[in-house]
Amino acid sequence: MTKILVTGGAGFIGSNFIHYWFKNYPEDKITNLDALTYAGNEDNLKDLENNSDYNFVKGNICDFNLVNELVSKNELIVHFAAETHVDRSIENASDFIKTNIEGTFNLLEAARKNGNIRFHHISTDEVFGELDFKDKPFRENTPYSPRSPYSASKAGSDHLVRSYFYTHNLPVTISNCSNNYGPYQFPEKLISLFVTNLMTDKKIPVYGDGKNIRDWIHVDDHNRGVDMIIKKGKIGETYCLGGGNELSNMEITKKILKIMNYGDEKIEYVEDRLGHDLRYAIDYSKISKELNWKPEIDFDQGLAETINWYRNNVDWWKKLKII
Repeated sequence: MTKILVTGGAGFIGSNFIHYWFKNYPEDKITNLDALTYAGNEDNLKDLENNSDYNFVKGNICDFNLVNELVSKNELIVHFAAETHVDRSIENASDFIKTNIEGTFNLLEAARKNGNIRFHHISTDEVFGELDFKDKPFRENTPYSPRSPYSASKAGSDHLVRSYFYTHNLPVTISNCSNNYGPYQFPEKLISLFVTNLMTDKKIPVYGDGKNIRDWIHVDDHNRGVDMIIKKGKIGETYCLGGGNELSNMEITKKILKIMNYGDEKIEYVEDRLGHDLRYAIDYSKISKELNWKPEIDFDQGLAETINWYRNNVDWWKKLKII
């Protein structure tokens, strides 16, 4: 039995991780620390309310005393908590600096002060910058080149985590993942926004010419990779998790429209995002070779299942405050 502190566990990836973990390790105990900002939602874990092995704590990772108290009672930290939306970071970067850098620092300090607690840090491929169409995908040794306040704040947190490994011998691992999709995603990211817009008879906003490319990974594949890294990964190492699904925003748009029986008339082209990175792609050969992980969920199947989830959970997303 392992006692685990999950930060940001009421968010999209974190809540799916908690569901995944209890499904595979029902004997473990999880404390979920989440500030319940706009993208955090207790309803994501409503089915665990009566589970004695699950404990929810509303609080902020920037509160060191609270963080230290919780870390002292656990053996493993899985750190999802972060401000993540690029557009919001462009409008107001301060929350991203506080949460993603200062909050991560608090967790690292608490882990160090409580006997060097095992620490896994969730990061993003956006820290590597952007790729041209002909460039090779990102790898673990790709130089960092963040281009938005969001990715810069995540890059800063990654560097902090590594520094605690080298300076304090803290047992850390890091994973950098590509774009996640799946259930419980707040309707501001491309797939969740487009699906819920269509379900409420709104148009879907496509940035620029829609040619920007992203690699997509199902949240369950991502969390299975995190599990493998926690259990078998080499301390101090970084592992890239990709889905092997490089698709342009327009290709994603067309797939969603087809599944939901709409035509191009639902597309609304909008002004491109400031500093919009052209392409992200991940080479996941390291984790494949070392830990025998690879994505298993076919994108078209995963997309159809995700759309069905939003269709079947209208009450979940309709009451969310969409800003």
